[in-house]
Amino acid sequence: MISKKVDSVQDALQGVQDNMTFMFGGFGLSGIAENSIAELVNMNIKGLTCISNNAGVDDFGLGLLLHQRQIKKMVSSYVGENEEFERQMLSGELDVELIPQGTLAERCRAAQAGFPAVYTPAGFGTEVAEGKETREFNGKMYVLEHAFKADFAFVKAWKGDAAGNLIFKGTARNFNPNMCGAAKITVAEVEELVPVGTLDPNQIHIPGIFVQRIFQGAHYEKRIEQRTVRQRD
Repeated sequence: MISKKVDSVQDALQGVQDNMTFMFGGFGLSGIAENSIAELVNMNIKGLTCISNNAGVDDFGLGLLLHQRQIKKMVSSYVGENEEFERQMLSGELDVELIPQGTLAERCRAAQAGFPAVYTPAGFGTEVAEGKETREFNGKMYVLEHAFKADFAFVKAWKGDAAGNLIFKGTARNFNPNMCGAAKITVAEVEELVPVGTLDPNQIHIPGIFVQRIFQGAHYEKRIEQRTVRQRD
């Protein structure tokens, strides 16, 4: 068995450089690679292209990278919850490629599976399809979307082992599994790193073949974007 375990987030991020393309798993603030993002902020690398469903909030998640002007381009589906994202986009400081959420997931999955591209009906007849190849299948029009090409994918799981096998919890399964193996190097941070053989094989969501580096994270905040509660009776 090849151990994918590294001792720290610094070891996990060896090789990251300016002007690279990164993928970030998670949905909103759920299941984001908090430790990896914090270390990227500390490293102060610039000119990044970031592929993520969203950009976090102003003071957390990818919003931290945006505030330091470390991101030159965001490839996303949702731009709400982050005023700095909106400001940079509208001012022309940030290049933004908006993609239908399902298409974003499929382009990740295509990269993971080794497919160069996929056909999807999403976006046909809209600005999303401008300049792209289209084709008819069974009387319905589809748009050709190319698989992503990324240098690193940063994902966060609930549990993992030294072989890189991962188990996600709840909403954290959004985008994290699709991004595993979709970049040249996948870095997984986990809340609990257990010995190989501890995880029930029937519960594993992503096998270790899709992960190159894994480490146990620390001090997870797990913030909630919008908290709605009712008043006490």
